[in-house]
This record gives sequence, structure tokens and C-alpha cells, in this order.
Amino acid sequence: MNPLTHFDAQGQAHMVDVGAKAETQRVAVATGRISMLPATLALIVEGTAAKGDVLGVARIAAIQGAKRTSELVPLCHPIGLTRVGVEFDVDRAASTVTCTATAECFGRTGVEMEALTAVSVGLLTVYDMCKAVDRGMRIEAVRLLEKHGGKSGHWRAPA
Repeated sequence: MNPLTHFDAQGQAHMVDVGAKAETQRVAVATGRISMLPATLALIVEGTAAKGDVLGVARIAAIQGAKRTSELVPLCHPIGLTRVGVEFDVDRAASTVTCTATAECFGRTGVEMEALTAVSVGLLTVYDMCKAVDRGMRIEAVRLLEKHGGKSGHWRAPA
């Protein structure tokens, strides 16, 4: 059996049939960070960035990103999300902002892609809102931390 489920027996890409799968509570948590100059981080923390509340706008963008994942990733199923939570943690010493997103649904397929998309769009929004003062920002370490639900059960990333 081919472990890459988005390919059929002939190697053609296809959308996986989830019709026979049981509906279960599904939860996924993803994270990533953006590194920047200390002066850029200060603008974000102090709320003095020219474009406004960077983390507030990035939170809304992350939620929108999760909701539109199936429009961006060709073989993703549209999912009726029941919750998307987005948190930002500022680390002044490392001059980074970490985004953590939790996506939840009750359905037949997981929400890993929605959580990962939320993190990516949230961090891209931070970049967009601050690029005028720091084009050298780096988005790094976007990854899945944990998922619950479905046939494969619970998975947690190694520490």
C-alpha cells in the first residue's frame, strides 16, 4: 500500500475519499516563529508600528488563513472548523515572536493543515506589517506539535 494517500495506484494526484471515515473530534496544534531586529520587536511590543496593532492583525489573519486552507492547498478537504485559537509569545532576549495555533473540528479528516496554515499566515502578516523597517526577518521552524482524533489517534512531536 502506498503511504502517500494523495496518489492513486497509477501515481496520479487525487483528493482522498473520506466518506467512509467516522466523524470524530479532531484537534491540531502547530507553531512557528519569526526572528527580527530588536528595534523591530520593540515597535511591535510598544504598539508603535506604522501599520498599527501587528499582533492583533496577525491573529485575525491566522484565523482567516485556517478557514481558507482548502482554497490554498489543492487536495485539502473543506472543513467545518469549530474553533481556531491563535497565541503569540514575545521573546525579547531572542528577538522573536512565536505563533501557536490550535485548530479544531468534528469531522472525517484532520485539521493539521489548518493549524499549519494559520501559523504561516500569522507570521507572514507580522512580516508584511514590519517589512518597511526590517526586510531581514526570518520565518522559521513552522511545524506540527500535536494532533488528536481520527483513526491514527494521538500524535505528539518529539521534544
